[in-house]
Amino acid sequence: MLLVASLSCNRENYSNLQKNEHVAEAVQVAVAEDILENASEVVAEPHEYHLSILIAGDFMQHGPQIKAALRPDGSYNYDECFARVRPVIEDADVAIGNFEVTLGGKPYAGYPRFSAPDEYLQAIIDAGIDIVLTANNHCLDTGKDGLERTIMMMDSVGIPHIGTYVDEFERDENYPYILEQNGIRVAILNFTYGTNGLAVEEPNIVNMMDTAIIAVDLVTAKEVNPDVIIAIPHWGIEYQTLPSKEQRRMADWLIDNGVDHVIGGHPHVAQPMELLNNGKNFVAYSLGNVISNQSMPNTFGGYMVRLDFVKNDSLTMLSDCAYIPYWVSRPHDNGFKHNYRMLPLDEPDSLLTKKERQQRDTISESMRTLFKEQNVGDIKEIGF
Repeated sequence: MLLVASLSCNRENYSNLQKNEHVAEAVQVAVAEDILENASEVVAEPHEYHLSILIAGDFMQHGPQIKAALRPDGSYNYDECFARVRPVIEDADVAIGNFEVTLGGKPYAGYPRFSAPDEYLQAIIDAGIDIVLTANNHCLDTGKDGLERTIMMMDSVGIPHIGTYVDEFERDENYPYILEQNGIRVAILNFTYGTNGLAVEEPNIVNMMDTAIIAVDLVTAKEVNPDVIIAIPHWGIEYQTLPSKEQRRMADWLIDNGVDHVIGGHPHVAQPMELLNNGKNFVAYSLGNVISNQSMPNTFGGYMVRLDFVKNDSLTMLSDCAYIPYWVSRPHDNGFKHNYRMLPLDEPDSLLTKKERQQRDTISESMRTLFKEQNVGDIKEIGF
């Protein structure tokens, strides 16, 4: 009886087991189909890549700036110059600035033949600048030796540089400069209208604003299939707040030949910006000085631009663009209590001298009026 009962029980359990297996199989099929369906949806959704690039204007170093940075031990310190703006620069994935001096060694000198202390380069790096531009009208201020020493010092601290080269081999290896970060590839070009009449000595190379040469460089850049091409020319007329006809013609030529965005420097004052072709192309004609001792109207302020890119599969778009204005407080305006300082336009009155407030208000009104009247497209202002 026990055996029969056991067999009977086993048969019933086996029958139930078979039923359960059919149910389990059906559930497994349904789950598998659901997984496949969801997986196809996940695969169909493109992965997004994001990259932010900040570009700053002309890093100058006049005689009074060198004197203000000198310390009793003979070293030079620029920490205070960039302390307030450092968080804004470091917030971008990549920051680029125009190094408009040479590191020609002692004796250090300001205008007209710039030779800055080596500490100035390190200060710029500490401020968050990741790449420096060297094709500008002052790159030969200390001659062939100065050009080569500047490159050597930049190489020694590991900061990429674009625009001047020891020889053709170095240029071929490193230009156009290709930035690859966050899944986005950017080709960057940098060139200058001239070198203040100083001749380039062989085998050195300075990138010049020659459309025949730039056309070849663009072909080379396109061979690596960049997602974005940015040109940063050194051009224009000094102290003019509106771009020249030549700047406009060159900007049009660059865009027509495949450049996506054009960010200019050299006039030492801010010039307007344009967002063109339904937001596809951005042009900033002049960012102005980052920091200097110039006293011509509008030279003690400028702006940085921040470009935000998003990439879905093979399509890369400019998702946002903004400008960050600032002004420079100089020692003789702050009672010699501080070094030269980059400050926001909304720096509180309580922290400034009367002279500083006047300088801030003057540059603020000038830049904001210029941008309101001359900017093209929706380009927002952001602060520190």
